[in-house]
Amino acid sequence: MITSADAVVIGAGAFGASVAYHLARRGQRVAILDAQAVVTQTSPRAAGLTQQIRSDPLMTELAMRSVHQITQLTAESDEPLVYHQNGSIKLALTELFAAQIHDEVAKGQAQGLDIALISGREAQRLAPFLHPERALAIWYTASDLYLEPGDLPRAYLNAAQRLGVTILPHTPATAIGTRAGRVERVVTPQGTIETPVVIDTAGAWTRVVGAMAGINVPLVPTRHQLYITQPLPGIQATQSIVRVLDFNVYVRPERGGLMMGGYEPDPLQVDGQALPSDFQIKDLALDMTPLSRLTELVYAEFPLLRNAPVAELRGGLPTITPDGRHIVDQVPGVAGFFVASGCCVGGLSISPAVGAVLADWVVEGAPPLDLSPLRLNRFGALAQDEEQLSAACLWRYAHHYSHEEQ
Repeated sequence: MITSADAVVIGAGAFGASVAYHLARRGQRVAILDAQAVVTQTSPRAAGLTQQIRSDPLMTELAMRSVHQITQLTAESDEPLVYHQNGSIKLALTELFAAQIHDEVAKGQAQGLDIALISGREAQRLAPFLHPERALAIWYTASDLYLEPGDLPRAYLNAAQRLGVTILPHTPATAIGTRAGRVERVVTPQGTIETPVVIDTAGAWTRVVGAMAGINVPLVPTRHQLYITQPLPGIQATQSIVRVLDFNVYVRPERGGLMMGGYEPDPLQVDGQALPSDFQIKDLALDMTPLSRLTELVYAEFPLLRNAPVAELRGGLPTITPDGRHIVDQVPGVAGFFVASGCCVGGLSISPAVGAVLADWVVEGAPPLDLSPLRLNRFGALAQDEEQLSAACLWRYAHHYSHEEQ
């Protein structure tokens, strides 16, 4: 058992794996802990798709950096990673959301993103399973990609281990020791690790870990579900991701069939602090009914989904914040304690950049970008009212693709 480290990362999902890898590349001695086996909780149950245009310039910048890092990871680390950079399509069926499509194109192009309006005919060429006749506006981002979700954090962990990172599965953090307002150690059932830096990347358990240092992290674990059909005629891995803005639905190729996921209007929310000690995401109850309702709304766009046999129903517990942005911050008042969470169902695809900027912050003493929009304490009194926090996070989840404000 390792007894000291320059940094301890708690949680070995997408955020944690990326942070550990990037810290190791900066010459840090790192230990990464997980209460379960690594890459077994929410990350491998994600959709594994990217969308670089986001609701604000910072999130777009992080997403763009992440796509670039994914495409360069094998050359950088010698770790093989398969991905499909076939681009993504987003379409709007009403005037309100058509305006958002045009706004996203303008903002994306201003940041150098390869996003452009396209015709319905071009959209169908890129994704033949799409019937875009109802669309009023469509954009296409050529560099967006998708991949098997668990492959990315596993690649980071494999590369990190070769750089000397100590990986400790089945090793929960049971306490975080501080002295004079600074992190000092992490306690586990296997022993204590002395460290000046702790990064909380514990996913659905982020608030549990934060509470060990007396910190309230304002987010709510929320069930997100998707399904994958049996193989369907004409589906190929080279076809584009498609999103329907009005209904918060995404569809992409997967294993010769289609993956369909969406954002339910009344999703299941979970109190991570009330979960049994032996709970794992594989124990999460799933429900096909909300996905069936969402599917019915887009039969016109995806007629192949009508009566398509389902091969897999998948779900996880991503963490949602009231404004749909991540939390990436050094905790005020606890020097050396960092949080990277609030993935808002986009964490896996943005984890490369989050890991890189956090590693820079730890080593250099400041982040390379202005991360103030992602600060922990930005929600004010809302963070202290559990009922209001839950309601705000539910609303944001249910309006995931929309730039509307509550």
